[in-house]
Amino acid sequence: MSGAGKLVCVTGASGYIASWLVKLLLQRGYTVKASVRDRNDPKKTAHLRALVGAKERLHLFKANLLEEGSFDSVVEECEAVFHTASPFYHNVTDPQAELIDPAVKGTLNVLGSCKKASSVKRVVVTSSMAAVAYNRKPRNPDVVVDETWFSDPEFCKETNAWYLLSKTLAEAAAWKFAKENGIDMVTINPAMVIGPLLQPTLNTSAEAILKLVNGTNTYPNATLGWVNVKDVANAHIQAFEIPSASGRYCLVESVVHYSGVVKILHELFPSFHLPNKCADDKPHVPTYQVSKEKAKSLGIDFIPFKESLKETVESLKEKNFFSF
Repeated sequence: MSGAGKLVCVTGASGYIASWLVKLLLQRGYTVKASVRDRNDPKKTAHLRALVGAKERLHLFKANLLEEGSFDSVVEECEAVFHTASPFYHNVTDPQAELIDPAVKGTLNVLGSCKKASSVKRVVVTSSMAAVAYNRKPRNPDVVVDETWFSDPEFCKETNAWYLLSKTLAEAAAWKFAKENGIDMVTINPAMVIGPLLQPTLNTSAEAILKLVNGTNTYPNATLGWVNVKDVANAHIQAFEIPSASGRYCLVESVVHYSGVVKILHELFPSFHLPNKCADDKPHVPTYQVSKEKAKSLGIDFIPFKESLKETVESLKEKNFFSF
């Protein structure tokens, strides 16, 4: 119970990664101040209130990413702040208002509150491989992406990759603010996060798997990194608890093209109706490698992709997102 007697904060606590983070923090004995947009919405809070230890050590606060100062009371007296709140979805009509402002201004807002709180020893920000791997450098099986890579905002704009842009700008703004204000900050940069869902609503990365098992005829021509949500939540805690942790941490267990995802799903669930052709006729987007060295320094022993995929499908079924 390494967290006994320690007070920490989690922003965006009802989200997919954050819910697991709250669960693991409570398991380790921490007292958690958690921000949500609406404390009275059971869809956002019931699964958090039901966690072991929540009754005694979980305190929910209302906070809004775009409201300056709204995180002051959440961050107050906390030793660690885990900033996970940031929108993640693809179908946007106004990228600036829906993705970029909440990501960039929200992060600066939370860091501004951390600057005022002398109790805060370290801030762990949930960034993404979206802020790492998307630039003009080629990615192929021989290429190893690591923490020294940064996505290129201009490239993201040219390709209309608004979510990638939001995470890239938010992380850059966070590093600048942290350096200027002497904040000890670490970023966790996961790829597509899958594994069991605690929250009752469907999140974007689990939805990518749901689409494959829910009767679609084609799979996307895309290659992505994949990682289990439990490893991601654990990495956040290690990044606070290990004093020497610093900089950025790429979290990717496997890089797999969607055709490979479907192949493994076939092995796991032979009775499923799965897509058997790619959405376009172009050559498959090549795979690449992502260095695991730095992540392993946090003691992360990655859950294998196949196991993560199985857990995701079983969780989606259990939550009645589909039936087979």
